[in-house]
Amino acid sequence: MIVCRSAAELERIHASCRIVAELLRDLESMIRPGISTLELDRYAEKMILSRKARPAFKGYRGYPATLCTSLNEGVVHGIPSSRVVLKEGDILSIDVGVEKDGYYGDAATTVPVGSVDPDLSRLLEVTRRALDLGIEKVRIGNRVSDISVAVQRTAESSGFSVVRDFVGHGIGSALHEEPQVPNYGKPGTGALLQEGMVLAIEPMVNLRGSAVKILKDKWTVVTADGGCSAHFEHTVAVTRQGPWILSQWDT
Repeated sequence: MIVCRSAAELERIHASCRIVAELLRDLESMIRPGISTLELDRYAEKMILSRKARPAFKGYRGYPATLCTSLNEGVVHGIPSSRVVLKEGDILSIDVGVEKDGYYGDAATTVPVGSVDPDLSRLLEVTRRALDLGIEKVRIGNRVSDISVAVQRTAESSGFSVVRDFVGHGIGSALHEEPQVPNYGKPGTGALLQEGMVLAIEPMVNLRGSAVKILKDKWTVVTADGGCSAHFEHTVAVTRQGPWILSQWDT
């Protein structure tokens, strides 16, 4: 069932998203060669708790950490570790969710570690643009597939591929709600967008092929061919004025 949220509910989702946005800004400034992903995770948990909120991922279906930190060929759900230490030229995807007062926020970004290969810079640029163009389609009367097609066309026209095994989702009083928001699709299909719907839109774009695999930890998703992957995500509400990016970094 797809839930359309009231104005009061949107404000509560926005409150969670503001914590997410602030945290991702902090983490971006911390990323440098020599820091471990576990250090980032510890900071994130402490910061979220200080805002009288709760890390939404920790304990979700048994997930052990606050952040998902996916390095280079990592797509999503990478587990922070003291053994994963960033080095110059890496790219790191950070995904984080927050629950506050019964409502959820979710967003992700991919950050270069120092100077990176031009192909990786372009991968990040295109994936971020795919998110922006997908968000532009979040308008009353459009369909979910309008978002999906915008993401897919942006990625594939640049020579990259979109991940098909993992998708975006509705969000609100649960971390994952209907509808699913794939990063590929056919025009004119999927749920009709209505005022008050809230979507977590999250392009996952691979440098080479779209196939992925899950590692032995049963969480970490990586590209099957070892190529790098980028991941950007915002929580977005459907409003009469157009898309409201609840997790906008500059709010």
